Amino acid sequence: MSPPSAVTAQSLTSWSRAWLPLAVFTSGMTTLAIELTASRLLGNVFGTSNLVWANVIGLMLLYLTVGYFVGGWLADRAPRPARLYQIMAWGAFFSGLVPLVARPVLSAAANAVIGFEAGVALGSFVAVLVLFALPVTLLGCVSPFAVRIAVPTVAQAGKVAGRLYAISTLGSLVGTFLPTLWTIPALGTTATFFLFATLLLSVALIGLALIGSAERRLALRLAWMPLALTALTLSAQSNPLRPPPQGSRLLWEYDSAYNYIQVLELTAPIGQVVNGEFVTLWEAGTRELRLNEGQGIHSVWHPQRRDFGGTWDIFLAVPYLNAQPTIERLCVIGLAGGTISTQYTDVFGEGVQIDGIEIDPAIVEAGRRFFGMTQPNLHVIVEDGRLALRRLAREGARYDVIAVDAYRVPYVPWHLTTVEFFQEARAALTAHGAVAINVGRTVRADGSQDRRLIEAITHTMQQVFASVHTLDVPDSFNTILIGTAQPSSLATLAAHYADLPPEAPAPLRRALASAISGARPSVASDVLFTDDRAPVETIINQMVIDYLLGGGQP
Repeated sequence: MSPPSAVTAQSLTSWSRAWLPLAVFTSGMTTLAIELTASRLLGNVFGTSNLVWANVIGLMLLYLTVGYFVGGWLADRAPRPARLYQIMAWGAFFSGLVPLVARPVLSAAANAVIGFEAGVALGSFVAVLVLFALPVTLLGCVSPFAVRIAVPTVAQAGKVAGRLYAISTLGSLVGTFLPTLWTIPALGTTATFFLFATLLLSVALIGLALIGSAERRLALRLAWMPLALTALTLSAQSNPLRPPPQGSRLLWEYDSAYNYIQVLELTAPIGQVVNGEFVTLWEAGTRELRLNEGQGIHSVWHPQRRDFGGTWDIFLAVPYLNAQPTIERLCVIGLAGGTISTQYTDVFGEGVQIDGIEIDPAIVEAGRRFFGMTQPNLHVIVEDGRLALRRLAREGARYDVIAVDAYRVPYVPWHLTTVEFFQEARAALTAHGAVAINVGRTVRADGSQDRRLIEAITHTMQQVFASVHTLDVPDSFNTILIGTAQPSSLATLAAHYADLPPEAPAPLRRALASAISGARPSVASDVLFTDDRAPVETIINQMVIDYLLGGGQP
């Protein structure tokens, strides 16, 4: 028998009874939307590796577990709808506060990641995850509480519970796709939190007002919540989540369905002191494309310069592994802002047909707007790299060079590392073509280089290509692996460098010199990546852990 003050299912008004399923639906939707958006909030600073995902999902499930238990306990003690809607309101309010409270913590973490301060970065990661404990626990209380007050008799308990949990799960389904496909790309991370929190808060306050006059007065007393969230969110939106590094300014930032994107421009030259003199490496006005945590530079551009002394330059050397270097058609998987395609066009001319594959349309937009990615010989394809390459090969495309620049620890698409992928790439090459892949390495705690990923991919490529070469990019932690359709030798590369005419483009000359100086013996491990088994994540997890223990050497 319910306490005298309790409102049971029989005494609920028709409007209040009809509102309960909507409340459960909105609560389920908001819970999953928060989880999906939490991964993006953290990914802006810490990346989106499976380690980050595992922590987000695991702790969210823990908070929900506590919420289910507490919600059921509270519902049995006082099964009043007013209590349910108050729990929802506070859960919504705290959900909207999370990105605002987390912002200073994340800003400090971003600086720590860039400065390789592993302790601060890890502490910030834990702190942000803890911020979700209260709102997600409160949202976990909703479903068991709603079941308790909606059940009219024990005989109908199963039917009512099944219906409400089905409605909640349907809401979770909507909350899974809506942020990813619409709100995050259209509105951004902070605004997505605000949108779902405000929606749930509105449902809670309206549900409270539908119960009775006393509850309407309580709803009015809680009306400050949406006003406070609106004011705080608008003030937070005026500043970027990750401020640009010193010496650069932010030109553009955007939350796409795949990445948090920033375009930066240097306001002062960067370089190094050599023999007491400052040597400029990149001039003021150089633009950088940074994604997610912002530690890596994915594209670079300057209106008067095409060689940047980085990973992109080495790709220019790939055709010179052939006795007769030719380049008529190039495919770039991981086009980003088009640095590779721009360099190839400048060095080899617009006669080179380039197919550039990029999965994120927002990055393509950034390339066209800020990185001069408007070459007439460049055909941009917005699609997954492997799927696009397979389709192009079926249509008869054959390439002299396939450049894969889609790897960066901890972001390595496993399906681009397997024997089957390299077989597909090999089939899309001309008779003397080559596949070149940018692979990352790190430093262990003892200071030695961690080349596990490089060695595993080397072993995998050796199953497909006649020769596999290893070129470490100078002054970086990137390695270019090159697999050639025909047997090839680095001596050929050196011979072509020696025979370059005086009028050869300077970027090409420097690319060949860097490739030769970075040549290393190709070492293969016994790990083989296949479509059936590709333990890429296992290797990367180990590399990330050693990276942190080693003080964060990239």
